[in-house]
Amino acid sequence: MRQAGTYSGILSGGISGKTGPHLLPLARIKKIMKKSGEDVKMISGESPIVFSKACELFIKELTQRSWMVTMQGKRRTLNKEDVASAVMATDLFDFLVNLVSESGNSGEAPPSLGLDTFTSS
Repeated sequence: MRQAGTYSGILSGGISGKTGPHLLPLARIKKIMKKSGEDVKMISGESPIVFSKACELFIKELTQRSWMVTMQGKRRTLNKEDVASAVMATDLFDFLVNLVSESGNSGEAPPSLGLDTFTSS
């Protein structure tokens, strides 16, 4: 059985929209979820709230690891190379390795990521 982790208390107040303001727009998250596949038809109102919190935690974790790289370099500005180094040094972020290794040349996302599907309209 899975044991409670570091973030197990994030939903202690429930997952209704009344848990407070969300840092990421729920409508945008729901739109991305619907565009993720043809099989995705209906999405409950609570699902984007959970995804919003998961995204917040992901951003926080990646930023903290990237900041450690920045501090090791005795700098005060986090840059994309710091993020790339944090991704390369952390097994948890292996799914991002192709993104950070390919995007270093042009500054644009590689076309293989399918990000054009999620452009804002």
